Amino acid sequence: MTGSVLKRRSLLIAGLCVAAIAAYATRDMWTGGAPSAKQPPRVRTVSVELAKSEKKEIPVDVDSIGAVTPISSVALKSRLETMIVDVHFEDGARVKQGDLLFTLDARQIDAQIAQAEGNLARDRTQLAAAERDLKRYTELIGKGATTQVNLDNAKTATDNANATIQANEAILDNLKVQKSYTLIKAPISGRISAASVKIGNFVRPADTTPLATINQMAPVYVTFAIPQRVLSDLRDAMKSGRSSVAATIPGTNKTETGIVAMVENTVDAATGMATVRGKMDNESEVLWPGTLVNTTLTVRKEEAVVVPSVAVQRSQTGNFVFVVKDGKAQVQPVTVGRTFQGMSVIETGLNGDETVVVDGQLLLTNGTAVEPRGSKAGA
Repeated sequence: MTGSVLKRRSLLIAGLCVAAIAAYATRDMWTGGAPSAKQPPRVRTVSVELAKSEKKEIPVDVDSIGAVTPISSVALKSRLETMIVDVHFEDGARVKQGDLLFTLDARQIDAQIAQAEGNLARDRTQLAAAERDLKRYTELIGKGATTQVNLDNAKTATDNANATIQANEAILDNLKVQKSYTLIKAPISGRISAASVKIGNFVRPADTTPLATINQMAPVYVTFAIPQRVLSDLRDAMKSGRSSVAATIPGTNKTETGIVAMVENTVDAATGMATVRGKMDNESEVLWPGTLVNTTLTVRKEEAVVVPSVAVQRSQTGNFVFVVKDGKAQVQPVTVGRTFQGMSVIETGLNGDETVVVDGQLLLTNGTAVEPRGSKAGA
């Protein structure tokens, strides 16, 4: 019995030793080896993209939606009741002032002119006869060979002949004016619409539809609205000649620039907006009457501190940026005044020339160590 007890005791001691060795090996596996002196914690470094804040002149502008309107638009109409003989332009063509556009039938007026010229020739013959009688009676009255009544009648006949000639000359001049209406010419330069009538159509002054319409293309107006709060600054800028307007066709990079031509004399009480017209040279005819455009009114330029808008972060306490100093990111509260072409104008918080984080802010806290990296492709 004693031998069996000793044997069991030996097996128990051996099992305990094996368990102790296994536990020690497991501890080494999780701790990375035998215990050693305590190591300092490794500092976490975040790779970020950086940019510089800078102080420069930034335009103070107002964006709006505008419409292109022609400065001059003329609807051509006939001033006679007659027929169209010829059309001298292609639909949609560019015409110059004085170009012949329509020729109307003038045969009736030509006949009336010929009749008036005949009447005028007759009247001049009668005047010549009256003047001869007047001269003869004047000579006879001096000799006592005629009466004063005959002389007075001769003077009356001469005056009547002169009056008749004046009336017929006026009739002839009027007919010549009417004849000029048979040649319809362009009163302004611009683009002409499609002709609403063609050769052979009968036209008259009472027609409501114009024969064609000419729109002046260069220069043109761009009409848009601005908030009333900008009105005072705009008027000051117009006096100094600093204001300008840019109009861009949506979806394209085609832009025309110009000046502020006028500001409407009232503000819309319902919307609080004032109507403004910009005048564009439009020599290349980029802007077409009736086109909706994106307008940018530049009131003035002022010096300000700017950073890329992606650098500005938002929190419950306001806007802030991460400023990098001595390799560490620090939270810097800022006040953003406005944005301009991907840049934010900083009113307070930065002085210019600070290094700010523009990418990688999600991994940062106040005091996080950072290292710069290259910008993203296409950024």
